[in-house]
Amino acid sequence: MTPPNGRNTGPDNHGGPGGPGASDGGAGHARPDTTADPDTTADPDSHGAPAGRHRTRPSAPPGPALPAAPTPAADAPPRWRELLGPEHRGAALVMAAGVLVGAVNIYLASSLLPTTVADIGGERLYAWGMTVYLVAMVIATMLVSRSLARWGNTGAYVTGFALFLTGSLVCAVSPGMPTLLVGRAVQGLGGGLLSGLGFAVIRTALPRRLWTRGNALMSAMYGVGNFAGPALGGLFAQFGSWRTAFALMAVVAAVCCAAVVRVVPRGGRSDTPGPVPFGSLALVTAATTAVSVTAVLERAWAMALGIAAALVLTAAFVAYERRGPVRVFPAATYRSDSPLKWVYLTLALLSFGVAVEAFVPLFGQRLGGLPPLAAGFFGAAVSLGWSLTQIASSSVTRAGTVRRLLVAGPVVLATGLAVLGLLQRADAPLALVAVWVPVLFLAGAGIGAAYPHLSVAAMTSTADPGEGGRAAAAIATVTSLATAFGTAVAGVLVAVGGPAPLGQARWTLLGFAVICAAGTFTARAATAGARAKARAGARPAAAGTAAADQDPAPETPATPAGRGV
Repeated sequence: MTPPNGRNTGPDNHGGPGGPGASDGGAGHARPDTTADPDTTADPDSHGAPAGRHRTRPSAPPGPALPAAPTPAADAPPRWRELLGPEHRGAALVMAAGVLVGAVNIYLASSLLPTTVADIGGERLYAWGMTVYLVAMVIATMLVSRSLARWGNTGAYVTGFALFLTGSLVCAVSPGMPTLLVGRAVQGLGGGLLSGLGFAVIRTALPRRLWTRGNALMSAMYGVGNFAGPALGGLFAQFGSWRTAFALMAVVAAVCCAAVVRVVPRGGRSDTPGPVPFGSLALVTAATTAVSVTAVLERAWAMALGIAAALVLTAAFVAYERRGPVRVFPAATYRSDSPLKWVYLTLALLSFGVAVEAFVPLFGQRLGGLPPLAAGFFGAAVSLGWSLTQIASSSVTRAGTVRRLLVAGPVVLATGLAVLGLLQRADAPLALVAVWVPVLFLAGAGIGAAYPHLSVAAMTSTADPGEGGRAAAAIATVTSLATAFGTAVAGVLVAVGGPAPLGQARWTLLGFAVICAAGTFTARAATAGARAKARAGARPAAAGTAAADQDPAPETPATPAGRGV
């Protein structure tokens, strides 16, 4: 039954881990609607539509007519053609392009750097080509919410593309490695800002029913970038055209920058932008630098020491954020009753698993005898599985199914990596090597099954627009930092595996399987916390029902909010 004003006052949902009605305090917390008919239980998958199932006691007094049952069209999930239709296509493509250029440039540059160093020198600075980009990228993702508050959607996007364009041009004309590193740092600032904006601007650029589709499109760009970056970099490197590659990235950024003012909705600006969290930035910068440098060390003990230092700095960041007045992450992240921290940890463990694909081509060449190009495409199978699975996963709206996907994602990822580790053989026959492709695809499918719903869970973790934007922007921070940690840990596992390629492959793949399996427990904690808050919200509604009806018969428990029917 609708309230007197004729509108459903309960918040709608788009499939977070706890179901509908996310409110401040955690994804999936359903707030009780005190104005709605207490005898009406809403279908949590209706996205704000009229309730899909009702239970009315025979003794209840007559009242206004119940709303008609929803039609199948009303319950149908939004289609991709709605996201990519005339109304939203321009904004969706520009946001996706922003995430894509940042993702492509990570692996594009890694393929170009050997050719670049051979041309302009600076071999001793080789490792810093990736380090400065990753550090700058993580820093920029932490400034997304402040950029939106100061410049709004359009201004923040123009700034991001302008930074990326400038950095690409500096790289293209660099006479030496020091200048190239400056360009890479500016590129990283632009790429990080664009990656964070891709998730944060969804809240204002798209209607809520399209948030899951939008998040799936944004996160799929990471997979496309992981696939296209090495291929494009290798192509340009083969012809010695590394300057042309950077110039091409500048052209792409210029085209996108020109399109921003036409297609990205204005808004998001605040009259009182918050202060810059310098303390948090300093700690995360130190942690990212430590883990990035660790990835290029040679001795296992030195790598382990570097990772330990990075973990200590990350713990110091969390402690500082918990007590500090100015934060990067939303306040709900640090509350004991909020599942948001478990959502971020699950996202981190899924993103951590992606780092293993950088080593799959190495194992393919050394154990399977594959040529470099074929081995590179083997590594891209993880990204392909991630990207394609999200197309199907983002169609799921039923809260119970979403919860199962969140838990299944880490399980599938860990299983795929473990099976691949067990399939490794020295001088593996081609038939066995061919089996690696579907197994890698399966591992990537675990990421794609859960990632878009975890992103929406973070976005809907608070009813406050400012905190919601901060929660969405933090998705890119978590993803970038986890990928950097994954690359460093993979380097340690390869070193521990010894000089034999078979030992290196098994240690790396099985080690990643064990670590990623921890995502099963964080996902369960995220969904359990959200469901507990939903049940707590259902109890006051049940009490209100008994008082309103004055029914002497025993109360029938209401369907807990957030549970699919």
